[in-house]
Order: sequence, then structure tokens, then C-alpha cells
Amino acid sequence: MKRRSFLGAAAAGVAGAGLGVANEAAGESRDPTGRPVGGGAAGRARTVKPRRLRPGSRVALVNPAGATFARRDIEVVEGRLAALGLVPVRGWHLLDRHGYLAGTDEARASDINEMFADATVDGIVAVRGGWGAARLLELLDFDLIAANPKVFLGYSDITTLLLAFQARTGLVTFHGPVGTSEWNDFSVGTLRAIVFQGTAPTLRNPVEQDSGLAGTEHHPRVIAPGRARGRLLGGNLTVLASLLGSPYVPDWSGSILFLEDIGEAIYRIDRLLTQLALAGVLEAVAGVVFGKCTDCDPDSSHGSLTLPEVLEHHLAGLGVPVWAGGMVGHIPHKWTLPLGIEAEIDTETASIRLLEPAVL
Repeated sequence: MKRRSFLGAAAAGVAGAGLGVANEAAGESRDPTGRPVGGGAAGRARTVKPRRLRPGSRVALVNPAGATFARRDIEVVEGRLAALGLVPVRGWHLLDRHGYLAGTDEARASDINEMFADATVDGIVAVRGGWGAARLLELLDFDLIAANPKVFLGYSDITTLLLAFQARTGLVTFHGPVGTSEWNDFSVGTLRAIVFQGTAPTLRNPVEQDSGLAGTEHHPRVIAPGRARGRLLGGNLTVLASLLGSPYVPDWSGSILFLEDIGEAIYRIDRLLTQLALAGVLEAVAGVVFGKCTDCDPDSSHGSLTLPEVLEHHLAGLGVPVWAGGMVGHIPHKWTLPLGIEAEIDTETASIRLLEPAVL
């Protein structure tokens, strides 16, 4: 055991959070531009909750990263939002293209800034991930975003914006389906509960119906037993690691870290987790949930560690609870997880329990 009891810290973060805005951290550190810097106790932003979505809410579609080439794809996404009772609103540059990007950096950033500024827009959904969100960070108006808190939903490369908004403004953001994801009953169920109904559910893996007596597809694995509470933070491992050392990451201390990835060789997962360890992230957290690593298979051409072996090496000795196999990642059935909300993980039940609503 390196440190702390599992049920330590974060009680202060829960107090007052139900009002939507917690107290500012004292002595907030700032970068040379005068903006608050995440990554340390002094840089922890206040917690700002957006208003929940309701039938009739206007939800903007933006493309912060990879290009969407077919107009039909946008129409399908709009149909999905309409089926939820929402009114889709297109960003001005939604179908732009600049190489593999969905338009120039300035165009993509302007769509985000404008949709936060538009008082008639209640929420924002990223159409897809890919790459490119990090190129927008110096072009976003964080004061504007902080003054107009709204539901912001996405995952994969959108991890950049989820973490940056949380770090710079304290806005609770939502790691969940992008517009082009599969919006099935499971995924929509957790989205509705958290973003529409404002409940604080306990999230567990689905029970497999057609896998015989002991299904394995969604079977969780305990790496280090126990329970822990903390502020829920995380996202795509590759994207998260790429932001370390920048002023766009939140304070990790006492947090519950969740991670996922896709298409990475095992040695790359090893390297990324090593980077998190060297940056002090793993030492700071109160618990870890590693979701799915889709298509992250050992290289059969030569000897390789397995993913479980790599996770065991990096996470088992942290002295905090860790479990793997949660419904987070590039998978059809996924949870919506609110960043910045107090939560509890329990390895015995392989669960994430939200301790407060994520919306007003």
C-alpha cells in the first residue's frame, strides 16, 4: 500500500455541490495569461452544473475534430435527437472539410463559442471524434463558456474538450455517445437518467443474456479491491495523456479516474500508463476504473505482455481500488459519465455510484 485509505478525501467536494456551484478553491494558480491552471490542488476549479435537457430542448451539433463527409450522416444524427424529443440545431460549419478535419480550426472553434453564446441553445453534442479538438483550445472563449453552462456531450477525441472545460471553467461535462454512435436502449438509458432526469444512478455492467452460465464479454475484473470516493474524471487514455503538462487538465487529486482506448498496441498502453505515472496522475487518484480497450490485442509476431498484465503492473500497487471492464469506450453499449461529479466505486459490485445529480 503506497498511501491513503480507500474512503478518504472528497467529502468537502460533496458539500455544497448540490447547489450547482461549489466554493472556489483558495489561492487559485494561474498561467502567464492569467487563466487558472489545473493539475494541482490550488488549480481546482469550482463545480458548475448545466441545466438538464427536456423535451423541446434545442441541442446544437458541432464537429470539433474529424470531418463528416455525408449530409445524410448529419440527417441520421438529427433524427436520433428528434426521437429523444430534442430540437437539433446545426453549427454553421458542421459539414466543412479541411483535409481530415471538419473545417479550419477557427471555423470549428467558432461553432463551439457561438453555440455556448446562443441563449436559445440548451446543449451541445459532438457529431464524431477523430483528431483535432486539441487544436481548438487556444481559440475557445472559456469566460464565455463559464458564463453559459450547458450540457456538452461526446467521447474519444472529445475528451480534450471535456477535460479542458472542467479544468478551466468547472463545467460538468459528459463522456457519452457522439452523434454517430449507436444510440441503443442501454446507452440512451444512462443518458436519460443522468442528463434528462437528473438522477444519480449506480452504474453496473449489463447482465449477459445469451452467454450460457458464465458470460465473459462484460465480466468485470478486480485489480485491487475496495471502495473509494472522489470527483469523477477521465476519458480516452491517449488523448488524456497528450494533454499532460498543459494548462487544460484538471486537478487529479482524490479523483476517480476512468480510462478507455481503441486500436492501441499493448506496448503503447504500457507507455501511456507509464506517462500517467511519471506525471503524478496515478499517484494522485483515489480509485481507477479501466473501461474497454477495443482492438488492443497483443502482437502475435513476437512476445508481448497482455493487457491484463500491463494493467496489473501499473494499477495494482497504487493502494487504491481498481477494477476493469466497465462500459466505457469505443463500444456500442456505453455509459454516460459526468466529469466533475462526486462518485463512489466499489470493486465488489463492479459499480460506479454517482453521489449527486450532474444537472440542475
